[in-house]
Amino acid sequence: MKQKEIPVYLFVGFLEAGKTTFIQSTLEDKRFNSGEKTLLLVCEEGEEEYDPSKFYGKNVKIKTIENKEDMNEKTLDLWCRQMNIERVVVEYNGMWLLNDFFMAMPESWAVYQVLMSADATTFENYNNNMRQLMYDKLQTCQMVGFNRVPRDMDKMKLHKIVRGVSRQIDIVYEYEDGETEIDEIEDPMPFDVNAPVINIEDKDFALFYRDLNENPKTYDGKQVKFKGVCAVNKRFPNGMFATGRHIMTCCVQDIQYYPILAKWDKSAEVENGQWRILEGTINYKFSRIYGSKGPILTVKSSEPAQAPEEPVATFY
Repeated sequence: MKQKEIPVYLFVGFLEAGKTTFIQSTLEDKRFNSGEKTLLLVCEEGEEEYDPSKFYGKNVKIKTIENKEDMNEKTLDLWCRQMNIERVVVEYNGMWLLNDFFMAMPESWAVYQVLMSADATTFENYNNNMRQLMYDKLQTCQMVGFNRVPRDMDKMKLHKIVRGVSRQIDIVYEYEDGETEIDEIEDPMPFDVNAPVINIEDKDFALFYRDLNENPKTYDGKQVKFKGVCAVNKRFPNGMFATGRHIMTCCVQDIQYYPILAKWDKSAEVENGQWRILEGTINYKFSRIYGSKGPILTVKSSEPAQAPEEPVATFY
């Protein structure tokens, strides 16, 4: 018999970012904590401590993991079985990569939501010095809650860091007096998606590629023009090749080539590693090369080009 799915709510962020306070208030709220047997997994202990007496109901069991090596599937599954747990809430260690937790999760666990707490006054510093860890947290979360926000703070700096990772994350600001504000800053793309031909500048390729995959319907059937480095592979069907850019999402170690499949009746002119300017129509459809649906560029015209001044594309 298949084991019942156990929802997991992950609270992420760095030390003293307000995770404990956020989780405490969440478990005090009867709209969330209405009686489900809950395992509160604490992977990081700061100055704030939990007060279980204020939790709504007496249904929360707390377990602490101080060392990452102690976080494993066998232990987590045992705790759930012993306590007959129905739900898991995790205060995750900001210095641990999330994949370590995902690999340790029992098979019956399913991540329902990832929420990030961040101290607005230290967020930029963490991003500048620990960008890989910051990106690791932001790329999975659905909401970032900035706390301790000074009234005179330039929130655009915080906004841009989050939007550099994803345009889908909800952002909430909590001022020092407790008032909250939802981020409603519009993020127009740096190119016109309604133009007869969407012209992508070299500096905007990373944003274009991410938006193309996050919002495929926006580009389906549209004419686009951009510069990419081509990849030729014998396994591709006749008339097809790949074009794209190497993109750095957060640091040098994660640079990868992000391709768009292209088909052209003059594909024999394309050389592996050659930079070309391509213009054509994007269609979002299944390809066995992707193994799923993905963008395919039907090339209208193409010509050799010089490499951009910055060959590696970024979101910054």
